[in-house]
Amino acid sequence: MQRVLLHLQRLYGKGELMALSAMMQQYLEIKDKHKDEILLFRVGDFYEMFFEDAVTVSKELELTLTGKDCGLEERAPMCGVPYHAVETYIARLVKKGFRVAICEQLTDPALSKGLVERDIIRIVTAGTATQQNMLEEKNPNYLLSVCLNRKKAGLSFCDVSTGEFYVYGIDNADIALEDELSRIGPKEVISATSDTLNLFCERLQIAFTQRQESCYEYKACRQRLIRQFGSDSGISDLPHETVQAAGALIDYLEDTQKSALVHVNKMSVFQNKRYMLIDRTASTNLELTHTLRDSGRKGSLLGVIDKTCTAMGGRLMKSWIEEPLKDKDEINFRLDAVERFANDPVLLTEIRKAFEPVYDIERLLSRIALGNVNPRDCLALSATLRQVPRMYALLSGEEGLIGETAKELDPIEDIESALSQAISEDAPVLIKEGGIFKNGFNAQLDRYREASLNGKTWVAQLEQKEREETGIKNLKIGYNRLFGYYIEVTRSFYELVPLRFTRKQTLANCERFITDELKQLENTILGAQDNAVKLEYEMFLAIREELKNNIERIRNTAQALKTLDALQALALAAAENDYVRPLLNEEGRYEIKEGRHPVVEQAIGREKFVPNDTLLTNDDRIMIITGPNMAGKSTYMRQVALITILAQMGSFVPAKYADISITDRIFTRIGANDDLYGGRSTFMVEMDEMSVILKYATEKSLVILDEVGRGTSTFDGLSIAWAAVEHLARDKCRARTLFATHYHELSVLEGQLDGVVNYRVTAKEHGDEVIFLRKVVPGGEDKSYGIAVAKLAGLPKSVVSRARQIMARLEVDDIQRGSLGKSILNNKQNSGDRQLSLDSFKPMELVEEIQSLDVMSMSPIEALNTLFTLCEKARRL
Repeated sequence: MQRVLLHLQRLYGKGELMALSAMMQQYLEIKDKHKDEILLFRVGDFYEMFFEDAVTVSKELELTLTGKDCGLEERAPMCGVPYHAVETYIARLVKKGFRVAICEQLTDPALSKGLVERDIIRIVTAGTATQQNMLEEKNPNYLLSVCLNRKKAGLSFCDVSTGEFYVYGIDNADIALEDELSRIGPKEVISATSDTLNLFCERLQIAFTQRQESCYEYKACRQRLIRQFGSDSGISDLPHETVQAAGALIDYLEDTQKSALVHVNKMSVFQNKRYMLIDRTASTNLELTHTLRDSGRKGSLLGVIDKTCTAMGGRLMKSWIEEPLKDKDEINFRLDAVERFANDPVLLTEIRKAFEPVYDIERLLSRIALGNVNPRDCLALSATLRQVPRMYALLSGEEGLIGETAKELDPIEDIESALSQAISEDAPVLIKEGGIFKNGFNAQLDRYREASLNGKTWVAQLEQKEREETGIKNLKIGYNRLFGYYIEVTRSFYELVPLRFTRKQTLANCERFITDELKQLENTILGAQDNAVKLEYEMFLAIREELKNNIERIRNTAQALKTLDALQALALAAAENDYVRPLLNEEGRYEIKEGRHPVVEQAIGREKFVPNDTLLTNDDRIMIITGPNMAGKSTYMRQVALITILAQMGSFVPAKYADISITDRIFTRIGANDDLYGGRSTFMVEMDEMSVILKYATEKSLVILDEVGRGTSTFDGLSIAWAAVEHLARDKCRARTLFATHYHELSVLEGQLDGVVNYRVTAKEHGDEVIFLRKVVPGGEDKSYGIAVAKLAGLPKSVVSRARQIMARLEVDDIQRGSLGKSILNNKQNSGDRQLSLDSFKPMELVEEIQSLDVMSMSPIEALNTLFTLCEKARRL
């Protein structure tokens, strides 16, 4: 380690470094090869860190910084952690962004005459963790490799904890790559290219590791894949950059895991065209898997429908939400399975009971493959496998997806039987402390245990036996560390000592002897505990090897279990929340009767939620939705998107009836957020998102737009919103669109622009109060009720009153409601780019407005505000 060596040279001089102890020289040699990692160096029962690593770790983990004699005048800075708790400390370091190299003792210190042999056995990073305490139960732990080639990118991602390995490529990487990073959600990204990719990772809070270009050399990458997966495996059909990404990923895994990746034995080509595309913006705005508020599951769509019993089922459920299907037959195949469970409450209950003892055996695969599986893991595997015959009996007569999945259930009876007979229910996590196996499983182990527990009794019994056989009444058996066990006889009984006694030691008043039986008993007692631990360790290694030989069988059963778990979870969600099975079409029709927002209705209660209908067709493609703030426009639009996602993932939906068109992509432009990290204003973020929508939306897309244009001036915003509607309505796009807006001028487009229809969210005025009815009905709205909402929010009365006065004046300064929209249409039809005239007030219009007033229904304050407004308008005439 050059930095440490230079530091030491400055402190002590180059010559004095030769005085370093042998162990410290060994440490520095290993550390020099792992400059970027925190090196945990095993010394006896501790993992120790020295020099700069010690200083860093002591600060980060709040450990005591001490020193160690290393052969130099000054002690080396040192801190350490006990070996039995090291995983906890590793997890904390990795969470803080460090990479950790574990240096283990490869030879037994008790048997080593010289320096103990040591080497790195594993490097732990954010994307290569397999320890249970470092993994999120219901989230995958993906490591992603990226190879950029101009505008194309090869991607390969793997979850080392389960063995999943995927490859695919994307075009337009400059636009799509960040969305792919967000969709995959890796814990770590590796690439030979940093720059933009590193920026994306920082923005998404993903660990980034730069690799050398040589790791991505095509021929070497291709050979790694062939070696790992056993044959060409379709490698020749993949683009070069995809092969490079996958090969570099295998290289990184080998470099960090330091062992054969036998559980990573299948390379799957991720068929991104098979799934609806939900980009980062849409996923975030719709709160599919986590909330905007606190990034938690509760309050997200996943939090509502994830009724899975196992962590592996939960991970599958998450992937189904993020990757809705596009094939109608495939969706219905999954819906058939959900419906079967939903229609049979008895079967559903029995299946859920069978899942109660099932553990996350999918993540056991990595620990089995890497030789890290422990006795508790074996108990979990055994308990899970015992449930498989029960599940198979429940499902063996089923058809469709349930029947096909049930056939993949393998009880692996030989493994289950061996584990249940061998492993003690109280087995520890560590494998070098004994107590792993049941009594009666191994005769030799039983003898060792009996000797360890009953040694004193055996000695006493032998002592009594020898007294009776020899007649030496004061014969006794003693022990010391130097001579071990011995029979002691005083001088007065020498003549009774039998020939089978062998003299061992002569003392002043007595003689000490040994017999073959006592020697055998000594060997049994003294070595019993150590021999028991050693035997258990050897026996457990044999079990590990047998499990490794059955990895594929365990994987298949895990896949079947998690699929069944996800299906029954969707059925339970449907039953508990009164969801219905959706119909599917490919004609662009979205027909929803009494649709509901699955998250909001759960938060406020089903009885309080107001359901709404939706109808989008080829003729009515774009809904312009107006209405007051807080009336429910955003909730309504989101619920349509969520119902679409639920339908295509194979779930029942919150509605009385739903017929959903197969959708290729969902776009959203919701909310007002700036991007401080990227240096983009709120309006720039909005325009970037709109740019993507207008470029890539098709007639099979669903577009959700909320208040487009509000980040700039009124006229700029209206102009942009208007032009966007025209673009989405054109033949080249024709996307199904829900557009919520306060630009009431857009309502004039109904009847003027093909496919545009007006809807409004109703509200009722009662004096100065506004009651939100939250019902979406045909027609436009010409009032925003913004000041009424401000009053509801608790603004001071003086501010609300003053706002009403200012609004009245602004209304007079502006054009009458609706006239701007008509002017735009007339201007477009008559003179193209001619400037709009704002002089459209006429005396008769004011007269008509006065005549239409219902004075008797007005409150005093409302009457005063109306009078103030009329006066301001009259002054302008």
